Amino acid sequence: MTAAFMDLVDVTIVNIAIPSIQRDAGASFSQIQWITAGYALAFAAGLITGGRLGDIHGRKRLFLLGIGGFTLASALCGFAANPEMLVASRILQGGMAAMMVPQVLSIVHATFPAHERGKVFGLFGAIVGLGAVSGPLLGALLTEWNLFGLEWRPIFLINLPVGVAALLLGGPFISESRAPRALKLDLVGVVLVTLGLLMLLYPLTRGRELGWPLWGYALMAGALVVFAVLVAYERRKAARDGSPLVELSLFRVKSFAAGIAVQTVFGVALGVFFLVWTLYMQIGLGWSPLRAGLTGVPFSIAVSVAAGMSVQKLVPRFGRKVLQAGALIMAAGVLLYLWEAHRYGLGIASWQMALPLVVMGAGMGLIVAPLTDAVLSEVPREHAGSASGLINTVQQMGNALGLGLVSVVFFGVIGDRLTPAQVGPAFVHAFQHALGYVAGVMAVIFVLMSALPRRPAQHVEGASEESAPERSAQGEPEREPVG
Repeated sequence: MTAAFMDLVDVTIVNIAIPSIQRDAGASFSQIQWITAGYALAFAAGLITGGRLGDIHGRKRLFLLGIGGFTLASALCGFAANPEMLVASRILQGGMAAMMVPQVLSIVHATFPAHERGKVFGLFGAIVGLGAVSGPLLGALLTEWNLFGLEWRPIFLINLPVGVAALLLGGPFISESRAPRALKLDLVGVVLVTLGLLMLLYPLTRGRELGWPLWGYALMAGALVVFAVLVAYERRKAARDGSPLVELSLFRVKSFAAGIAVQTVFGVALGVFFLVWTLYMQIGLGWSPLRAGLTGVPFSIAVSVAAGMSVQKLVPRFGRKVLQAGALIMAAGVLLYLWEAHRYGLGIASWQMALPLVVMGAGMGLIVAPLTDAVLSEVPREHAGSASGLINTVQQMGNALGLGLVSVVFFGVIGDRLTPAQVGPAFVHAFQHALGYVAGVMAVIFVLMSALPRRPAQHVEGASEESAPERSAQGEPEREPVG
């Protein structure tokens, strides 16, 4: 739970401190994107691999290795001498999170009997909610306090005591577990996924700064070729030894294929919104990190409340319509925010943002909690583990892609040489421009959701538990969800 909390807080805490990092470290806008996108990309590329390594070499061993590496990477981020070192350390941190996070639910599955897991997942949900609310506030306070004159650095250094405590307690209290049948790691698949993503994201992030050179378009086109090669290779690998990185047979299930598309596109929307929102409040409106952090509290609370209601009361009764309603409500919140940003301009107040943020948070909460179950409900039980890992991976990939697109939909409409008087109006205008894209993306998500099953048929935890005997009878390993 400590590891899950650290990862969640780390993702949200950095966004709020981005303008301070830019100011203090002298980072360019593309470096700012890579501070967030580098983490998301390394995390996405390593998630399935991290889960598979835990199955092969032992989940406890990988978990402790991941926590140790994450803590070390946090120290490197905190003591980074320049923006380049910070970007490299963030990429390392994302890679270590990819080793650590997939083991959390796998260890829960291996440690607790089925009748006790409900309580554990309830606690896990509470930790997720706490991380979402406390991350921005903690980031704002640590940046505002400027502890020991360290500016933004304590947002990373705070992981050190937490990570050391988790390492010391994890050793004696976590029991080791691994897959009953030896699996093989698909290294070629890992290389192809990472290469394809880099070829797509690097030109997107640097393109505007470099004047959109021809090689950038060539790289993005080449990324599609790499993904095509990945599909062909994974198909052959599945036929040869049954241990591909990506289980392609899952995409024959219509609801799963649609759900993967929803997760990817949703990740893009979140990647765009959260970065431009922070830049708008702190650079455009000139607000302090603390004021920006406090402004986001209604959003976080609305997400937590709506998520609890959607899983417990609404989805069992109304099924898919709840998710579609969530997409429309979130789009309405975005459009309301766009209207307010246009109407009030630089004079907008925190309380005026509260209504659109609550509407957006309620819509997001209706989607995030039940979406995984809806996507997995028609997946064959023996593939529940690899499917849930793939869902988390594509959302992170979408997030990294969204962060890359910020240079197009936000920085692309801001002039290169602005006078101090022009900065505020330019950022407000760019924020409105980006919100238009986010609203459009939510409309696409609404359409894609029509391919999800009307009513999620099962809960993945229960499904994986019920199917354990039949998998064991077939000599297949029990694969726990790796997200």
